[in-house]
Amino acid sequence: MRDDGRPLFAQIAEDIASAVVDGTYPEETQVPSSNELAAFHRINPATAAKGLNQLVAQGVLYKRRGIGMFVAEGARSRLLESRREDFARQYIAPLVTEARKLGIDPEQLKKMIDVWGDDR
Repeated sequence: MRDDGRPLFAQIAEDIASAVVDGTYPEETQVPSSNELAAFHRINPATAAKGLNQLVAQGVLYKRRGIGMFVAEGARSRLLESRREDFARQYIAPLVTEARKLGIDPEQLKKMIDVWGDDR
């Protein structure tokens, strides 16, 4: 686990969510159990379970009683949409605000993005 100051359960949830986004865990596939995650990361199984349950609450995973946790249908697209919204809040909104302060109109900003997006 990374020591980035976030709770371990949140890091577990983020790692599983990232694996869903990148296709490591496609829809309807089983994810590691809380015991497997706990053993791998050397953490308490309750901590791992809390991370998994967070994803259940978000609709990313669902439980099959007696079998384990599975990736929900549509989970990847929901995660991508959520991450795009987070990206816009974290990067685009401040960019647009600063561009306005500098007198850069939307068209100029688009041109600047196009230039910087060309394999720099």
